[in-house]
Amino acid sequence: MTKNIPLKKSRGSIEDAANAALLIATFIGVWQIVFMLGIWPKISLPSPAMVAETFAKIILNGSLEQSIGITLARLLGAFAISITLGTLIGFVMIKFKGFGKTLNSFSAGLLSFPSIAWVPFSILLIGFDEFGIMFVVVMSSIFSIMISTYSSIRNIPPIYVDAARNMGAHGVSLFRHVTIPAATPSLIIGLRQAWSFAWHAIIGAEILMSIVGLGHILSVGREFLDMSQVIASMITIFAIGLLVDRFILNKLEDKIRKKWGLDNHR
Repeated sequence: MTKNIPLKKSRGSIEDAANAALLIATFIGVWQIVFMLGIWPKISLPSPAMVAETFAKIILNGSLEQSIGITLARLLGAFAISITLGTLIGFVMIKFKGFGKTLNSFSAGLLSFPSIAWVPFSILLIGFDEFGIMFVVVMSSIFSIMISTYSSIRNIPPIYVDAARNMGAHGVSLFRHVTIPAATPSLIIGLRQAWSFAWHAIIGAEILMSIVGLGHILSVGREFLDMSQVIASMITIFAIGLLVDRFILNKLEDKIRKKWGLDNHR
């Protein structure tokens, strides 16, 4: 039975790739048909070939690669800050129950705050610079980390902790061998959610606050009425978000679930 697991995974991966290819081909086909019908003028809805030409242009002049690198560097720096501060604050919320309950409700309210709404506040408080953009990303994602840390640890079944204590686990040992393993799957889900908030925020901040980055390419396309560049930027943003979630965060979640015996294969 165990030997069949890699084979099942391989077949599953092939099926996923085939389904994705079919979906993309269908989308491009419908897009081309709509273009040929002339429902919208070419300036409003370019053809797939026209968008492909724009892709080639921004790749050859190096602007796409540079923008991707700058955007990801900003995002990784800000997201690392969110994870560090959000996790530490989450632990403090667990330690002080009254404070944690109040801040949890407060954070849930701020979590519904649109990321783009932080931009004017950041401009007036910090200015049009890298720190201002990173501030928007941090404020858009940190509350998700705080809530997931607080909820994941708080919702651990008490029987786990009681059983570990009866076997002599206390302090750091209890935290390392019981609390963290029990909370980690939920923490990873919160991490994936926070990543999506951060990704939305960085693009919105770059549109309004930066002269480089993927958001800036999208903004330039809008200003010059170049819908091909707008669509090319949107496709790039979508593809990066999908790849990070599918091949980094999803793989990380699977690995952690397997490590703690939570991955069920039948």
